[in-house]
Parts: sequence; structure tokens; C-alpha cells
Amino acid sequence: MRSLARLLARLATVHSPKDLLLVAPGAYGPAARIARQYGVIHLHEPVDPHALLDHAREVHELGQGDIGDLAALRGQKVTRYASPDHGRPVDGMSVARRLIQDWCYYDPYTGDVTTILKVLEFQALWRRVIDANRDIGACVGMSLWKRRRIAAFFTVPPTHPPFFRQARSAVKRCASQGRAVVTWATRIPAGLIRQAQAENVPVWRVEDGFVRSVGLGSGLQVPASIFVDRRGIYYDPSEPSDLEHILATTPFDTHLRERAGSLIAHLVQKGISKYGRSDRGEMQEWDARGRRVLLVPGQVSDDLSVIRGGGAVQGNLALLQTVRQHNPDAFIIYRPHPDVVAGHRNGKLGNDVVMAYADHISIEGSIVDLIWQVQEVHTLTSLAGFEALLRQRKVVTYGCPFYAGWGLTTDMGRIPAGRRQRPLSLAELVAGALILYPRYIDPLTQIPCEVETVVARFDDMRIWHPTVLMRIKNLQGHMKHMMGR
Repeated sequence: MRSLARLLARLATVHSPKDLLLVAPGAYGPAARIARQYGVIHLHEPVDPHALLDHAREVHELGQGDIGDLAALRGQKVTRYASPDHGRPVDGMSVARRLIQDWCYYDPYTGDVTTILKVLEFQALWRRVIDANRDIGACVGMSLWKRRRIAAFFTVPPTHPPFFRQARSAVKRCASQGRAVVTWATRIPAGLIRQAQAENVPVWRVEDGFVRSVGLGSGLQVPASIFVDRRGIYYDPSEPSDLEHILATTPFDTHLRERAGSLIAHLVQKGISKYGRSDRGEMQEWDARGRRVLLVPGQVSDDLSVIRGGGAVQGNLALLQTVRQHNPDAFIIYRPHPDVVAGHRNGKLGNDVVMAYADHISIEGSIVDLIWQVQEVHTLTSLAGFEALLRQRKVVTYGCPFYAGWGLTTDMGRIPAGRRQRPLSLAELVAGALILYPRYIDPLTQIPCEVETVVARFDDMRIWHPTVLMRIKNLQGHMKHMMGR
């Protein structure tokens, strides 16, 4: 510590003590005593180095450290001292050369050797996520079984926003901090919106992403992607959402469109959908006798995407009736929603009711495989319509899903006037919906990642191995389904 004392004494002859800030660990150790001796401020707690350097005119560093290197890379004046009396300037270019030539870098997701530029991309992503998370003061309306994963999404190291059961407590905390409250969009506690408005607290809505997991959320499989929407939520066309804003205003550059094109090709090749992947199993058999083959995907009857986005057509039976009315000569295949088949959600129709309007009921196999076998998909708001677009199928919408109104679908439902007037390419739609709108977390390392990392994890079934709780939930659903027959 003698060297530190001599360096501070030397600097104090040039600078006023009130302009000096000593950064060193230990609130009560030798560094603290030296700081008091020379009347300088002592910072001993963890700090964002960029925020620290934003207020620094010069950096004087005893020995080689990360803050000095970072300041030099930022173009700031840095003097590094091998001894208190022998300082030399640090050049940013020399630091950059050393970082490139003298270090070996590894991909944090794969463990493979990579470049510093790729590592900087990872760090920039993590920085954006952490900065966004700083605006979150509390979580409310989150199921107990997914809280650990939600905490990982919203972490600001070394902690995360607290979870509350009551809206009032969450709003009170956020109001005192000037931060937003986040809530699961389908589990908004009673009174939250009213109380938040009264306290001027923003409410952000959270929902599962479109490339979510191998396994159903209703089966307690935690999500690898979510949306955090500051405006509304993607499935409610009554108000704008962040996704709609992204699709309507983003200047999609060539790089982003090419990245989206590669993502489409990978999703299609791997047979990936929201809840897993298909290995292109056996083709389902039916005899359409030359008629157009239409797929009508069923949905959960009380799902908010149906209630808010279904418009004049509400429910699976009404959808089947409408599709048959508009396509009297078509061969119609009805596919019940997997959550309904599993017994977890409402919306089941009896086979006799379905067959009054459809020609075939498909339950087994992947819906992705089924999409390959049809010419058209007719839907209210199902994500199956989006997955059909990826596979170059004609899509007819009777509600107002997020992918309707951009020139890629035939829309029979009401589209928000004035908000969806921009024609998009498929790559631009995918860039907005799968790259820019969601947040992703690597299910293996639990750190923020891009969509491509999650897609790659779909190949490793060990990551998605069902827990005991998931097995019990699936057994309950199976028993409920059998009893409802």
C-alpha cells in the first residue's frame, strides 16, 4: 500500500483531492485509510465501469487492470504506473491488439473456440438485457413453478426483481422506485391496472415466446423464450403492441433479412415449432379424392388470443362452421389443440360435432408434418398459421393474429385500421416476431442468448427431460382426458 500512498500524494500535487476518486476494494482496509489521509473519495463496492468512466477525465492505474484497458479502448487518457514515479500512457490500439492476439476466447454456449468479436456480441446482448431489466421493480401474477426461470430472464446481477402475490404490494414498491411492474398477460391480478394507473406505474405484460420449449407450458415445461411487451400484448388487436410497432416501423436491413432467411430455413429443415420438433414421421392417411385439403387448427376456447383476437368468430365450432360455409367442396382436417388433447385446457369438441363440418380429425403426430400435407391453413389466431407461412402454405385468418394484415395472409377478420398498412416479406415478419420481439435464455447455461442458440438446444432432448412434477401434471391431464370421453 506504500506505492498507492505515494501515487496519491503525487496526484494530489496536481489535482484537487475533491477531484480524485480512489477505486479499490475494502471498506475498512489500508486503501480506506489512505483515502481518508489524503481526503479523496473511496469507491470500494462493485460498480458498472462504463458508468464510472463516463465521469472521468483521466485514469491513473497502479499496475495493469481492466478499468485502465477499458478506458484506453474508449479513447480516454490513461496513465499506467509500474511504480508511483514511473507512469506511461496506455494506447487503445495496443490494448486492442493484445486482446486479439494474446487471448483465446470460447463460446459460452457451445464451449468452442471463437473470436473476440463474437464474444463482444454476446456481451452486448447481455448488456442490453441487463439495462432493460433495471427498469423492472417487481413481478406479479407469475406461477410458482416458473418463477425461477422468470427470475433468470429478469436478473440484474447479483439479484432479480422480487415476486409478489398482491397487486397493491407490487405497485407500491414500483412507485417508490420509479420502475415498472411486470405481470403474466393471462394472469393479471384484480385491480393491478387501476392501481398502477393511479400511481403512474407502467405495467409490462409477459407471455411465452413462439420458439418456446420441447414440451407444453400447460405440462409445466418452463419457457426458453418470453415476450416483455411495454405497450400491450401481441394477441390483443384492440391496442398496439411492441410486436406490431416493430413490424410497422423497423427498417429491416439486408443483414437482418438474411439472418431471418437462414432462421426460416433452419426451422423448416429441423421441423421446429413452438413446443418442439418433428422428425418428419409417417404421413397421415386420408382420401381427399382430389379436393383441396384444408387444415383447421383448434384452439383453447377460453384462451385470451381467441377471446381478444377472434373477432366475430368465437370458438372452435364457430370456426369449423365458418370454414365449411366458405369452402363447401373442400376436404377439411380438424386438429384439436395439444393442450386440449392433453386434458390441461378447455375447448374439446365431440367427434360427432366435428365430423358434421370436417372430413377428418388429426390427433397423432406433429402439426408441422400435417402442414406439409395440406394446401391451406384456416385459423382464428393459431400460431399454426404462422408456421404454415414458414412452409409456404396459403393461410386464411378469421380473427386477427399478429401475422395478419401484412400482405402475407388472406384475412377474413377485422384488421386494426391504420396500424397494419405496411406490406412485409416473410423474412421481415420472422425478423420481427422471432429475432427482435422476444427474449431468449439458454436452457442449459441459464444466460441470455439469441434465437439460434435455443433452436440448437432443441436437438438435445436431455435438456428437456421431464421433471417429477411434470410427469404428475401429464398424468393428471391424461386421466382428465380419459374421464371426459
